Amino acid sequence: MPRQTALNWIEENDSLIVRVSNTIWEFAELGLEEFRSSKLISDTLKKAKFDVETGVAGMQTAFVATYGSGNPIIGVLGEYDALPGLSQKAQPKKEPIMQRTSGHGCGHNVFGAASMGAAIALKEAITTKNLKGTVKFFGCPAEETFLGKVFMARDGVFDGLDAALCWHPSMTNTVWMSSSLASNAVRFNFHGISAHAAASPEQGRSALDAVELMNVGTNYLREHITEKARIHYVITKGGNVPNVVPSEAQVWYYIRSPRRYQVEELYGKVQNIARGASMMTDTTVDFDLTGGCHDFVPNKTLSYLMLANMKQLGPPEWTTNEIAFAKKLSESFTSDQKKTTMKSMNVPRLGEKMGKVLDDTVDDPEDEGEILPASTDVGDVSYIVPTAQILVATTILGAPFHSWQMTATSGMSIGHKGGILAAKAIALTGVDLLTKAQVLKEVKEEFVTNGIRYKSFLPRDLRPFPITVRDQN
Repeated sequence: MPRQTALNWIEENDSLIVRVSNTIWEFAELGLEEFRSSKLISDTLKKAKFDVETGVAGMQTAFVATYGSGNPIIGVLGEYDALPGLSQKAQPKKEPIMQRTSGHGCGHNVFGAASMGAAIALKEAITTKNLKGTVKFFGCPAEETFLGKVFMARDGVFDGLDAALCWHPSMTNTVWMSSSLASNAVRFNFHGISAHAAASPEQGRSALDAVELMNVGTNYLREHITEKARIHYVITKGGNVPNVVPSEAQVWYYIRSPRRYQVEELYGKVQNIARGASMMTDTTVDFDLTGGCHDFVPNKTLSYLMLANMKQLGPPEWTTNEIAFAKKLSESFTSDQKKTTMKSMNVPRLGEKMGKVLDDTVDDPEDEGEILPASTDVGDVSYIVPTAQILVATTILGAPFHSWQMTATSGMSIGHKGGILAAKAIALTGVDLLTKAQVLKEVKEEFVTNGIRYKSFLPRDLRPFPITVRDQN
């Protein structure tokens, strides 16, 4: 049986998947700087006889690994970028790792390694059982800054796929049926004139004043935006010393809304505020659109196929030591904080799970038709090809995403067990799509019925570049 062949490979090679995950956790590389992480995964796939194309879509750390021939073509998505300011040891007490400022607070180390394992397991099924079809693993960098898949999508990297399979580390075991927020990431650069702030302030034109006025104007705009829209920013450049009028200043914005067209409308309003701030301060301003993404459109047929496979596999079985680790870690936030976090993530059977520290069930989703208050560049893929993603418990119930708590569990057995479950569920779903033509037909018919059409919002000449951030510790 092809399904059993895929499962056997994962069970026999789970130590390889864990080793890759742990190594990437140690690397903790930021977006577009994941040189060692992407090489580790791509080299592992090369050893498994995949053909690997590196440097796709103008990104050194993006790659596509292909095995097989002909249709159907099944895509498996993998990520491996870390986050700034989330250095943390794999322990239940907060303690950063010395000489490191970044960490895998979204579990992308497990994400990339498990997806890699699923792709190789599919390859084994194709080879051993002489299946017709192709598996493609997409090494997707810089998800956290909305770069990787968005540039890959613009450049046609996902074109020709029949389906795309994905997962995300989480606190629960279910399938992601909600949408997400479309977004723009943009830097506003203000240019003024330097002067002595005390002796000749009239000679100066403060770029920092412009940034502050822009932020004030944007905060007033919040009264007049759609309920689920979000605007947030950080000042990335504001001058060096108080006695010099800053001639250069920069503010970095994320602008989000439930639909792509709403982001474009909101972006135009924020641009006008920036222009107004430059006029008020007699400075100039220019904009750098650095990334962004579409909202996510889950394919229901494909999503429930993935969920059925995860239910068949069952949830991770937690050991006494893992439960003890989880209980200790859960002391880092209150019961109210736990409930708020779980509610925001639409955790199924919330009341029942408030009394647990680790999810020990696989549940039907309770988020269909909802809009997750976050963004993902998987949204762009979902506009090109039928796409589904499961959520698998790699951290404790109530742990926030992008937190030191999630960094801790991503580097130990709790995260590893979730990754192995995700690898198996993706592999089984891939085998189903390769062997059951009617199922794949229904998946594609739903996609066509939804009338989804993709149009990249990125300029054709825009090239991705690393986002430099200051130390957050």
